[in-house]
Amino acid sequence: MHDEAPLLAARAEFPTLEKGVHLISHSLGAMPGRARQYAGQFIDEWENDSIDSWGLHWLPAVRSLGDLVAGVLGVKSATVAMLPNVSIVQAILASCFTFEGKRNKVVYDDLNFSTVHYVWQGQRRRGADVVVVPSDDGVHPPTEKLLDAIDERTLLVPISHVLFRSSGLYDARRVIERAHAVGAMVVLDCYQSAGTVPLALEEWGCDIACGGSVKWACGGPGAAYLYARPDVLPRLEPMATGWFAHAEPFAFDMGPMRYAPDVWRMIGGTMPIPAIYTARAGWETIARLGVDNIRRKSLRQTRLLRDLVESRGLRVNTPRDDDARGGTICFDFEGAQAVSAELVRHKFFHDYRPRAGLRVSPHFFTTDDELRAFVDALDDVRRNPPTTAARASY
Repeated sequence: MHDEAPLLAARAEFPTLEKGVHLISHSLGAMPGRARQYAGQFIDEWENDSIDSWGLHWLPAVRSLGDLVAGVLGVKSATVAMLPNVSIVQAILASCFTFEGKRNKVVYDDLNFSTVHYVWQGQRRRGADVVVVPSDDGVHPPTEKLLDAIDERTLLVPISHVLFRSSGLYDARRVIERAHAVGAMVVLDCYQSAGTVPLALEEWGCDIACGGSVKWACGGPGAAYLYARPDVLPRLEPMATGWFAHAEPFAFDMGPMRYAPDVWRMIGGTMPIPAIYTARAGWETIARLGVDNIRRKSLRQTRLLRDLVESRGLRVNTPRDDDARGGTICFDFEGAQAVSAELVRHKFFHDYRPRAGLRVSPHFFTTDDELRAFVDALDDVRRNPPTTAARASY
């Protein structure tokens, strides 16, 4: 077995792990202790340097975090912009395109995350032909159907790399190659993969990618990211924009918009600086430990977790093959939602989602004993389910 000691040694950097069993990195990453330190640094800069903080600290911090994320994504520095959340990222991207000609088709699957679906459904009002490809089983990405739906009329393919509902994993390179063969572009949502599945977006030829810091990156909310391939970037002129996207934001020019020549043309308005600071510690840890190392441990522990769950006769809603899944095991049974809430009350942190069941995610800091303790607690709660009165309090 690969040496996992350096990964487990990082537990010491996460004081929150002493307060519960953290198996919810697919939704909210564990807080690194350094996040508090970096938050204090932001407060000190605000207090001590006032308006000078923008030039001295805050704008450089935005660029620096973007470059840190770029390393995890497998792309060059200065190609990643930081934004508040993926909803805003997708809306800004949508505003870059018109849907008036024959190439007006947007293709994705029905297992996509809801916020992405809402943004692109909204583009129907602007003439987009939105095609939602159905999954056969609600678990595996409908890859062949998606590839068949991508044709010469397709403009964009905004898909999740790892599906939130099942942890099913797309072969991103295959989708990108098909899109490029017909002149379309892929918008790859890496929220459920960055930090636990190795990424090589530049090598894959990915056009555009996005995600955030709140999940596997252990960075907290408010620090999403947008990558645009350098040769794609000049084609992106968002209508949803703001002063920081201008080539000279501090000129306060009232003429036609002149977009910044770099990826900051996608940023729009003022950045969420406190979130930029708190996000840094998690990304630093991921980069230091190495996603390849994290992935090896993740695959071993998700196999272990799956075995523990299946031995109890529970239905697993996650692909079995290592190459077909992300870092989460999803499983369901009658009464699962109430059982899940009771487990969370006992500090076994995970979550429940409709048509997914319990979503449980070991990460680099998780011990095998924690996985076994979780499943033992699951057994206890299923044998002694919460009362109706207790359920009403959830």
